[in-house]
Amino acid sequence: MLARTVTEAARRYGDRSALVAPDGWELGYRELDRISDEVAAHLVHRGLGEGSIVALVLPPCPEFTVLYAAAAKIGATTAGINHRLTPPERLAVARQAGADLTVTTPGEWPGDGLGDGPDGEHVEVTLRRADGPGEVLPGLRVPDGIPPPLPEDPDRPVAIVFTSGTTGTPKGAVFAGRQLAWIRRTDTGDVWADPAAPPVHTVAATAITHLGSMTKLPGNLLRGLTIHQLERWRAREALELTARHGVQTIAGIPTQVALMLRDPAFADTDLHRVRSVVVGGGPATRALLEEVRERLGVPLAIRYSCTEAGIGLGTSIDDPPEDALVSVGRPHAGVELTIRDADGAVVADGEVGEVCLRSPAVMTGYHRDPLSTSAAMTPDGAVRTGDLGVVDDLGRLRLRGRTREMYIRGGFNVYPVEVEAVLADHPDVAEVVVVPRADDVMGEVGVAVVVPRPGAPAPTLEALRAVAADRLAHHKLPEDLRTVGALPLTPMDKVDRAALRRTLEGGPT
Repeated sequence: MLARTVTEAARRYGDRSALVAPDGWELGYRELDRISDEVAAHLVHRGLGEGSIVALVLPPCPEFTVLYAAAAKIGATTAGINHRLTPPERLAVARQAGADLTVTTPGEWPGDGLGDGPDGEHVEVTLRRADGPGEVLPGLRVPDGIPPPLPEDPDRPVAIVFTSGTTGTPKGAVFAGRQLAWIRRTDTGDVWADPAAPPVHTVAATAITHLGSMTKLPGNLLRGLTIHQLERWRAREALELTARHGVQTIAGIPTQVALMLRDPAFADTDLHRVRSVVVGGGPATRALLEEVRERLGVPLAIRYSCTEAGIGLGTSIDDPPEDALVSVGRPHAGVELTIRDADGAVVADGEVGEVCLRSPAVMTGYHRDPLSTSAAMTPDGAVRTGDLGVVDDLGRLRLRGRTREMYIRGGFNVYPVEVEAVLADHPDVAEVVVVPRADDVMGEVGVAVVVPRPGAPAPTLEALRAVAADRLAHHKLPEDLRTVGALPLTPMDKVDRAALRRTLEGGPT
């Protein structure tokens, strides 16, 4: 399905720019199709095909999309591995992927300096394209090559989108052609853009390995979008691109929108062509959403889902303004929302329970992890999101917290158990628990609650971050510290995280 979309988009949009690299280099639709054909032919020459897995550890770049399309053209599955993870984290994900071929930039091989790396072949590519398309992936192409015909199979896996586990063990949500096709129909209605119309520009806000980037690529190509990639998202650069190219929709996680509003350049940036703002991927405070509307003067929409569900709920820009302030909206067409108790039974209207989503977009399952797949799904095929919520009398979902301790900092999932295991290595820490508190910019940030070792000084926040910096990605590091004499316990002698969260409602000390 992705392969057919790439080819048809090339036929319709020709030399229109499909992707703009962080350095400004542009790759057109026709070149995307041609080069991915040549790369696909090379992959076949290497012995890859249906059932193969290609892992990509690359920064945002057109080469990622070329390789993703090439793998789809031969029936292989692409596993995206976030290049911003620390080496141990990348290695864990790469091992879980079990790829036949892993593609990285020089020096980014997940096994470097960590013992045995993942099995399979490894290829390094240099992002060198100043002289044109001929320099794109020169060692991975068969000139004028075309892959063999691929029979239709909507259940053939296309993408593995990784998400962290509660103990740091990665899980890869698998999506096949049928899920991508359904997401495309839901997002775009399968309506191709007019090739004669001016291109619509958008700035990529999510990581290139994120659910949105990988599963919504077919819909973006169908619409003929020109996608501007950022090596690392920064508010100033996003504002400049939005103004320069007349971007009509600002889309991003709440943290990104907040940082754009707070950037000193915001007031002087020409955003008159912006027509709407779409916020998703994490919790947004009412104050932030009201500020967006006040300062941009455009309608606002909210999106809500989880990696495993593929697609979920949202508000429309035509909905009453209050909808986005108090809820995450209503299910998209074809999405079934249920609220369930701990046993999986649907609760009565108006009761709080776990949010569960079912639709044709739901993942096939976790890659090589049937036990986790079973735990994440209800018997009738709904995804357990781990969020607690209630449906109000207008059919809107209002979130009430989480069944698990995971929180979302700047659009990235953080699992306290993983962070706590690292912070506990500090010599002055006897016990440590990480709990989130609300933050106007990041949505949520982690607070380390520490019991010092007897006779030892209380560690500083800087010391805790330093001990974890080489083992955890930046977004997982705590951003506040509380020192206590003892941790509160539940009647079952477990740490009472809810009590700790309540003590943080007043904000940082």
